Amino acid sequence: MSGASAIQAPRRGPRRRRALAALAAGSAVLLPLLAVAGCTGADDRDRTAAGAAQSVATARRAQLTSGGSATWAVDRLPATLNAYQFEADGGTDRIASAVLPMLFTVDAQGRPRLNTDYLRSAEITAREPRQTVVYTLHPDAAWSDGEPLTAADFVAQWKALGGEDKEYWSARHAGYDRVENVTKGPGRHQVEVTFTKPYADWKSLFSPLYPRAVTADPDRFNDGARGELPATAGPFRIGEVDRDAGRITLVRDEDWWGEPALLDRLVLAAVPRAERRAALLAGDLDIAEVAPADADGITAAGAAREAGRRGARDDDAGARAPGAEGPDGRATTDALHDLAAARLAGADAADATERYAYAWAEAERARERAFDTREEAVRRRLAGFTVHRAYEASYTHLALNAQSPALTDERVRWAIARALDREELAARVHDPAGLPARALGSHLRVLGQTGYRDNSDALGATGADTASALLEEAGWRPGDVRAGGAAGERRDDGKAPGAGGVPVRAKDGQALELRFVVPSGDDAAHLRATARRIVESLAPIGVSARLVEVGRDAFFPDHVTAGDFDLAVFSWPATAYPATDAKPLFTKPRPIPGGEALIGQNYTRVGTDHIDQLLDQAAGELDEEEYDGILNRADARIWAAAGSIPLYQRPELVAVRQDLAGVGAFGLATPRWQDIGYRK
Repeated sequence: MSGASAIQAPRRGPRRRRALAALAAGSAVLLPLLAVAGCTGADDRDRTAAGAAQSVATARRAQLTSGGSATWAVDRLPATLNAYQFEADGGTDRIASAVLPMLFTVDAQGRPRLNTDYLRSAEITAREPRQTVVYTLHPDAAWSDGEPLTAADFVAQWKALGGEDKEYWSARHAGYDRVENVTKGPGRHQVEVTFTKPYADWKSLFSPLYPRAVTADPDRFNDGARGELPATAGPFRIGEVDRDAGRITLVRDEDWWGEPALLDRLVLAAVPRAERRAALLAGDLDIAEVAPADADGITAAGAAREAGRRGARDDDAGARAPGAEGPDGRATTDALHDLAAARLAGADAADATERYAYAWAEAERARERAFDTREEAVRRRLAGFTVHRAYEASYTHLALNAQSPALTDERVRWAIARALDREELAARVHDPAGLPARALGSHLRVLGQTGYRDNSDALGATGADTASALLEEAGWRPGDVRAGGAAGERRDDGKAPGAGGVPVRAKDGQALELRFVVPSGDDAAHLRATARRIVESLAPIGVSARLVEVGRDAFFPDHVTAGDFDLAVFSWPATAYPATDAKPLFTKPRPIPGGEALIGQNYTRVGTDHIDQLLDQAAGELDEEEYDGILNRADARIWAAAGSIPLYQRPELVAVRQDLAGVGAFGLATPRWQDIGYRK
């Protein structure tokens, strides 16, 4: 649930990926992780990566006190409180999971888990002739307006998201469009859902569940729920939304039937990344995702503070030797006066010179002590925080646009993909963050997630030689061209472009030059750094890639979505429901009247009928082992299509007050909001 600053693609629907099963936190976890990071065995590497999947400060509720407020930095306030709208983002999901029913949460390994705060049970009761699921609700579950949770809420949400009623502006219909009917169940407090065809990801539905006061009214769903909710049903409720101040305050819901929230208030405050260190020092923030440099400073502060105390005692004893005249500059001035007088008088100035040198040294030591005092104050404040380090629940990938004339040929896409050293790209991001360096090997699951398998070998052998051979086969021959020019044109200095003098390849008089579109802004600096390294990797095989920096707000709508790019890097969120959530990303574009193509969110415009068939098959497979097997076959085919090349998961580095528990780098998991609190 981090406020990640990664440039992330527009959402496919509400994320249900973060509920956290707590593990050991902070540097105590990192030391053993880093100690085994050098192991070469695949199993060891997988265990190491799994250990970095999340890190949270843990404590039993009995060790925590009730009361208090915590302020959590976010990148920006969400544009809407309706998690099923296109404008919804991670902030929307965070608030929804704290104030609304989540029938299934997600654990640290990315597995859906029954949320007993809302359900006594949920199970498939029939598979033939139709898949039927019966939910048994917690008998005390009720909305904040006093109305109980009932089948009516389920019916209203199904109809709002099913896709048949076009008055609802919903982000997607996946899963709900497979529902045939929703009715009261056979028993008390039960809801029965019948599907038109088998649906493996049925646990993704109705999380979050909105009150029928929102979903039964298109106007309320489309507009009203953007800024307020008429009713909630969680450990917190929405207190105040102050967009001018950039703050949303969640307050404890006293009518919540579960274990009460420990905090009185949880404030989400929009604070730019560059200002977070200062805000932590000022005491304005209690939880904040920070940059690697700031994280290292915080991690080192505790040890440095203790070392500084010992060093200060030693310095103090040595500095105040017999005869020292104190820390002010007066002794230095007096000694300088005596030295000048001795020299003017022509007398022996040795003693005066020694006194001046000693006084000057004393003044320097005094200045250093004053500086150390200020530094100690900073260290003392930073030492009150712990940095939790984990892989973020999203992944960064290289997108290759198959509408680009050069990239229509899959051999060119293969060549680019094979030329990349993904391990090195991951190391450039993970090493500074203190995480095990691991490239991501799947489009459908992430490191540490149950069922994760590295299928990148479906891409074939990597390296410059195999990449160059593919380009030769595709008809791209080494030429001597100038960037942006036709074959045969030379640079002004007569040298061919590319690393080591490797010329840019050309075909039919056209240089193999690609536009690599990247977003501007401080929070996209890591993407630009990755893009620059990719450009360097392509030069030795004769591919010229030119970085084109565009405004952050224009990056997606004007370039990625519109197809105005050859190469781009951005992030996709991880998910506990890959068969459902991956479909719009990798489905083959379909022609529509007017000569256009329906691409969904497949911005690479790369797809095959086989991939579509496998994803559809997985979505309808109720056997978990077979489900995993189908997904891995689908992932291998996505790798082979070479439209999307996963690179790495971004680091999630979260600074948390040391006396605050239940929060940290959540990774895939959903927070247990009522258990966030201060230690006694």
